[in-house]
Amino acid sequence: MDPNLNTIIAWVLCFIASAASSAGGVGGGSLFLPILTIIAGLSLQSATGFSTFMVTAVTLSKVIYTLCFMDKSLINYEITLLSEPCMLLGVSIGVMCNLMFPGWLTTALFAVFLAISTVKTVQSGCKIWSKETEKERSVRELRVEERESGIEVPLLKDKREEKGNGAPNSIPWKDLVVLVMVWMCFFVLHALIGDEYGKGVISIKPCGVTYWLITLSQVPIAIGFTSYILYTKRKEHDTASAIKPNLELLPMYAFPVAAILMGALSGLFGIGGGLLLNPVFLQIGLPPQSAAATSALMVLFSVSMSTVQYIILGTTKIDEAAIYAILCFVASVVGMVIMERAIAKSGRVSLVVFLVSALMALSTVVITLFGTIDAWKQISNGEYMGFRQLC
Repeated sequence: MDPNLNTIIAWVLCFIASAASSAGGVGGGSLFLPILTIIAGLSLQSATGFSTFMVTAVTLSKVIYTLCFMDKSLINYEITLLSEPCMLLGVSIGVMCNLMFPGWLTTALFAVFLAISTVKTVQSGCKIWSKETEKERSVRELRVEERESGIEVPLLKDKREEKGNGAPNSIPWKDLVVLVMVWMCFFVLHALIGDEYGKGVISIKPCGVTYWLITLSQVPIAIGFTSYILYTKRKEHDTASAIKPNLELLPMYAFPVAAILMGALSGLFGIGGGLLLNPVFLQIGLPPQSAAATSALMVLFSVSMSTVQYIILGTTKIDEAAIYAILCFVASVVGMVIMERAIAKSGRVSLVVFLVSALMALSTVVITLFGTIDAWKQISNGEYMGFRQLC
């Protein structure tokens, strides 16, 4: 790589985008693509590969930092287990839809969905902010009363008691092993099928019998893993529940069903899924920090599959992509440290929700403009803008 002014500007913008995305628990892919194509001057194919490496670095940094320096129970492994197999299946469905849908329609759907999700997320943030304000007022009044009565109250008591989501503060290695097995099964299938440009580890005729047998085998694999996970988790719930009380109202099968939809949207829009998962987790009642950490882990398992595939198939300039990935990894740590200190100082985890809302709003604007420019080029060149055949 021969760094020039545009490349340096792209590095700076990617650093800022990575720091903000990591603090909010999203991958940042919707911000990376415009930076890489417009500022760095990469082709869309190269930018897609680079963005995959960068999102993997951001989410990996987020997960490692959470496990090493934060409360391990912030990651809800149960929701991740229940959702991941069907989410990976949904991604495959979404990718097929992406190949058939015209670009302008995909951009319009993405903009509408993000706009609605942004409004919902802002509303959730306002509710959390109000609850925090009321609790802060109650704590302040209680401290005044106890000080007047001569009782000393530890200032850090509330924050320590609130830390975590009530789950054991340890890593459930059994769940992680199952997640890795799910990842390996889907990775092998995707490596055999090949990427969207038709390159795989073996030569398979597109839309041939072998192609469809491998593609459709994802359905029984997802159903099999999900059924096993549902069975084992029901047995565990007979003695103790790993989901917080406000989530127990939801049936366990709701997560796999929602995961298929979120995965399909992720594949259709060509993003990791953090912008889609975070609002959903907030709506079902996960605390903001737990929602950010859980979505980061799910996005990591999803997007890392494409990253390893790029490395094996050699479809991306690994050395240049690695520079961006390392930059994003470091920026991710910086963003998380800043956010953690901001929450500790203010006592408001709603800051995470508002940051996610800002990222979603920015992504809506960027993707809409980017898609509009691309659609205008297609119109100017007289290109076909209707639905395409899958095969």
